Amino acid sequence: MKVLLTGGAGFIGSHTAVALLEAGHEIVALDNLYNSSPEALKRVEEITGKKAPLVVGDCTDEKDLRKVFEQYGHIDAVVHFAGLKAVGESVQKPLDYYQNNLDSTFTLLRVMRMYGCHALVFSSSATVYGTNQEMPLREDFPTGCTSPYGWTKWMNEQVLTDCAHADEKLKVVLLRYFNPIGAHESGRIGEDPAGIPNNLMPFICQVASGKLDHLNVFGSDYPTPDGTGVRDYIHVCDLAEGHVAALEYAMGHAGVEIINLGTGEGYSVLDIVHTFERVNGLKLPYQITARRPGDVAICYSDVTKAERLLHWHAKRNLEAMCRDSWNWQKHNPQGYGK
Repeated sequence: MKVLLTGGAGFIGSHTAVALLEAGHEIVALDNLYNSSPEALKRVEEITGKKAPLVVGDCTDEKDLRKVFEQYGHIDAVVHFAGLKAVGESVQKPLDYYQNNLDSTFTLLRVMRMYGCHALVFSSSATVYGTNQEMPLREDFPTGCTSPYGWTKWMNEQVLTDCAHADEKLKVVLLRYFNPIGAHESGRIGEDPAGIPNNLMPFICQVASGKLDHLNVFGSDYPTPDGTGVRDYIHVCDLAEGHVAALEYAMGHAGVEIINLGTGEGYSVLDIVHTFERVNGLKLPYQITARRPGDVAICYSDVTKAERLLHWHAKRNLEAMCRDSWNWQKHNPQGYGK
């Protein structure tokens, strides 16, 4: 099938492009390059030996979306990654987040309908589970969010659910990601955050490379084995393969499915630090600091539904996540700016 990837030049989008191309599908990416680089898709072509065309444009602009559908012929399905994604920034700029992240979905759905495209996989997030205390998190658990970013994911899920209920042709899979880390094993594509990273693994990599002098570990008094927060980390290539499985499922199933993509296991911050040190032969300076407001002690997924419906499960372990993250960083110290 031919798949449009909105935000396809980003971290998860570029890895999903590789997975789709290697599975025999065609792709086209639409990206405004706000937090991504066209170099990522050039390297996707290098990895796969297949075309990964990029249209520079904005998903909130109907003309840009229509250009893709008209230029590249019939598109069978869309994976919708496009959106602003920094939790902290969303608190400071809520209107920007609500306008961009919702408008992109509204515009996309209208254009899909114009051109007879009826299958969509949406990039959602485990943030929609809010502060649920029961673990592992299952898709039928209560939802609620602690940031405007999270609420945009929650609202988009609701919009897509309502549209699928109103249109019997529409096939939607809502993928709730946990914590993607790692990089392609080639070291040619990976996560390239602008400025000081918001997420743990890019921060660790920048400390390991000397760009930052130490890692801050936020809290060591949680009710966990080592006192640091526990999260479900998933290798980005496993996540990408989950999108291929979700698309193939969506093509044959009308309506909406909500599916977690994680490993079903929890790793603490210090688990990540010590595993990274061990597999890469490095020492990471870190400091224990105060907890961050809103952080929960433990968060990990129930992946039973993904295994049952998609016949998918994460295959790569924590060692691979740490090894591949550093392999990307050490060969691309300036990210795609090298």
